[in-house]
Amino acid sequence: MAAAAGPGPEELILLEKLLGLKKGNKYGAREERKIPVLQTNNGPSLTGLTTIATHLVKQAKKEQLLGSTAEEKAIVQQWLEYRVTQIAGHSNKEDIRIILKDLNLYLEDKVYLARNNFTLADILMYYGLHHIIAELTVQEKEKYLNVSRWFNHIQHYPGIRQHLSNIVFMKNRLYTNAH
Repeated sequence: MAAAAGPGPEELILLEKLLGLKKGNKYGAREERKIPVLQTNNGPSLTGLTTIATHLVKQAKKEQLLGSTAEEKAIVQQWLEYRVTQIAGHSNKEDIRIILKDLNLYLEDKVYLARNNFTLADILMYYGLHHIIAELTVQEKEKYLNVSRWFNHIQHYPGIRQHLSNIVFMKNRLYTNAH
């Protein structure tokens, strides 16, 4: 499994495009951990993946992605924090196994991270997990069935995947000998 990189400007560029915002935001990265920085035209720069992502969602007037109830908003914030603290920078197989195990258990009875509503948490978790899920074997994907179901659902959500590779999840592979 590949090392998980810190959240970079790439995710924010994907989010911008998904939200239908005009390009033109200038992103940089602070320190070795590559903490994203947004240089705003009319104010101070913004620092941090979730801070900038929340700003972009509000700029696009798509606040429903931040949650519609107080509880949902808290769940979205919880997963955004999890995305930055647990997924970014965790590179060893044991950390990744624990993350996938915990997420698999959490998603057991949920369609999305905030229960039944697609939110910013789903978007940033998808982007953060893409390179990890891409390297899982078929057996590992089946072991984390709820994560696989959720991930496959998110990657087919309109506009999400963009240039990222489509990850194939198959329960039954059919092999043919056709020449």
